[in-house]
Amino acid sequence: MNATQVEGGGGDTPRSQLVARTGRFRWMIVAVLFFATTVNYIDRTMLGLLKPQLQLELGWSENDYGNIVLAFQFAYAFGFLLMGWLVDRFGPKIGYGIAITIWTIGHVMHGFASSVASFMAARIVLGVGEAGHFPSVVRASSEWFPQKERAYAIGWVNSATTIGVILTAPTLWVFMTWLGLGWRETFIYTGVFGAVLLLLWLKLYSNPRESGKVSDGELAWIEHDPPEQVDKIGWSRVVRLREAWAFAVAKFLTDPVWFLMLFWLPSYFSTTYDVDLKVVLLPMILMYLLSDVGSIAGGWLSSRLIHAGWTANAARKVTMIVAGCCVLPLLFVTQLENMWLAVGLIGLALAGHQAFSTNLLSLPPDMFPKRAVGSVIGLGGFAGGVGGMIMAKSTGLVLDATDGNYTLIFAACTVVYFLAVGAIHLLSPRLTRVAV
Repeated sequence: MNATQVEGGGGDTPRSQLVARTGRFRWMIVAVLFFATTVNYIDRTMLGLLKPQLQLELGWSENDYGNIVLAFQFAYAFGFLLMGWLVDRFGPKIGYGIAITIWTIGHVMHGFASSVASFMAARIVLGVGEAGHFPSVVRASSEWFPQKERAYAIGWVNSATTIGVILTAPTLWVFMTWLGLGWRETFIYTGVFGAVLLLLWLKLYSNPRESGKVSDGELAWIEHDPPEQVDKIGWSRVVRLREAWAFAVAKFLTDPVWFLMLFWLPSYFSTTYDVDLKVVLLPMILMYLLSDVGSIAGGWLSSRLIHAGWTANAARKVTMIVAGCCVLPLLFVTQLENMWLAVGLIGLALAGHQAFSTNLLSLPPDMFPKRAVGSVIGLGGFAGGVGGMIMAKSTGLVLDATDGNYTLIFAACTVVYFLAVGAIHLLSPRLTRVAV
């Protein structure tokens, strides 16, 4: 295949003609996944924003809240193993439909919870369902996008994680202030988001060849990567592959940083700057908009480098190193008295994390056949969930022991990205495709 030809549709088509004929329906799939990610993170984030209120009303200690977060992380971790297999076994349409149903039930259960144990039960159901999200996203992206576009598409979908976080506070305001509902009714009524998502997903999603809405040119573009072996890779094979563990170790190291920001950032601003992020929205919006920029820019950069002739190996790893450098300013956050400087540095760190995450999620489709992507994402998600459990428990204990000081916690967050790139390079020096 030369520089002006791409394979697809039964012959060599000049790239200029192929691009000119390429349709855009694949971006509708991105739009659906964007909405799904937004709903996923609204449901996941609501408890974190309500934590100060529930802590006063229900008498939680930091360690109690840490245990509730730990329950979510435990279910989320082990749920990845189940959901990754489910998505590979039944495909993203059915697998993700099951996941949406489970997490919506778990979300609504929060409205009926009163004790720490009952909140833990609700978080467990939520965690199992939400574990199906990223295996479905990456598997769907691998079906709908070639390697040159995949990281950019995943970057857009991944950016919705922060849109969901940003929209959580306005959602709470609409239901609790404008409509005058209590937090219990708010959990129950916002379950309608999941129901709408489920109907939308089942109606719109199918693979490109079965959709009936993809032009020949777009299908040729989607499928123009070299043909892959389609033999199924079972769990016994996946866990013996260095490439799978390259992804899993990186997830174990870096996912806890995002969970920390998601579950403890509202509390940090409440205790440090006396700011309630569900009332004063601007700091939250600025931080998470910066993270959106990072998510999209990280996907764009590695995709652009591949278009320019870089190997996927070089493009992904260089982009991840640059992303890790953006997290380093977290070292200085706890020394700042000015809240807006803290907002800027945390926003930059969040942007770095999302740029890193976008490229990390692009690695399994780079290395594995589509029918194994869900299982590999599941293994990585499990590892990330275990890391999140360790972070949840240790964060609660450290904050209780240091009277709420985040210095040690933020310092640990700055080094894990470079350790992750080192682990990826050690276990998969060239990101070569797995031979089945």
